[in-house]
Amino acid sequence: MTAPTTSAPTTGAPTTGSDATSAEAAAATPRALYVYGITPAGVGTPRSPGVDGAPVRLLTESGLCAAVSSAPARLRPRRRDLLAHQAVLDELAAQGPLLPMRFAVLSPRPDALASQLRAEAPHLKRQLDDVRGCVEFNVKGTVVPGHFADLVRRDEGLRALALRTRRRPDYEGNVRLGEALARGVRREAGRAAGDVLDRLAPLAVRTVRGRTDDEQVLSASFLLRAADEELFRQAVDELARTCGDRLAISLTGPLPCYSFVDPGPAPDGR
Repeated sequence: MTAPTTSAPTTGAPTTGSDATSAEAAAATPRALYVYGITPAGVGTPRSPGVDGAPVRLLTESGLCAAVSSAPARLRPRRRDLLAHQAVLDELAAQGPLLPMRFAVLSPRPDALASQLRAEAPHLKRQLDDVRGCVEFNVKGTVVPGHFADLVRRDEGLRALALRTRRRPDYEGNVRLGEALARGVRREAGRAAGDVLDRLAPLAVRTVRGRTDDEQVLSASFLLRAADEELFRQAVDELARTCGDRLAISLTGPLPCYSFVDPGPAPDGR
């Protein structure tokens, strides 16, 4: 869904009759809202400017607040707007539980958003209770190429293939050996990723796995109690050292709890 657009009347020309009626109707039509997130009622209005520099305000309904601003005429994922979106969420998250919206969620009218808050209030409040006092961290792991000598020493099949290739070197043999080594490296990285998940999951309230591929073999989000953040960081640092020859680990956070909330249908289905 995109924000509605209206044409401004031409300056310098009077508007009469049906033109004046159209202009008045356009002026009376509420402008679409850009929605940042939902919090319990009573939070302070974020001071950070919103997307496209618009001031952020709070729409309160049924014990909930939706942080909103006027939707820009054109909404694009420009860096400054992505940062503005995040800054508003950071201010809200610092005050308590938050159901964050992804970038570019719109509602057509204030009354439509208020109606949704009313209808979804019990579900939204349960979601807010679930993330109260919590933050999200994301851990990714990518395959570390190399260390073939250690891998060949540990794997009897690779050892035999490397020996045959060395005795009778040819193009096809080298290709087979290279492919076998690449599979072995990915397999070792995958095992390390499993070890990382086994170690970190007990430290979290909940864990959600993300998409992986042949290179990024680990992607997981962890819902942590804020009091457990330092312990979690220490565990990640230790795993990065012990698995570093097979898996390059990166940690991002704390983040708004994107992966652990289900705000229900987005405004007007978006």
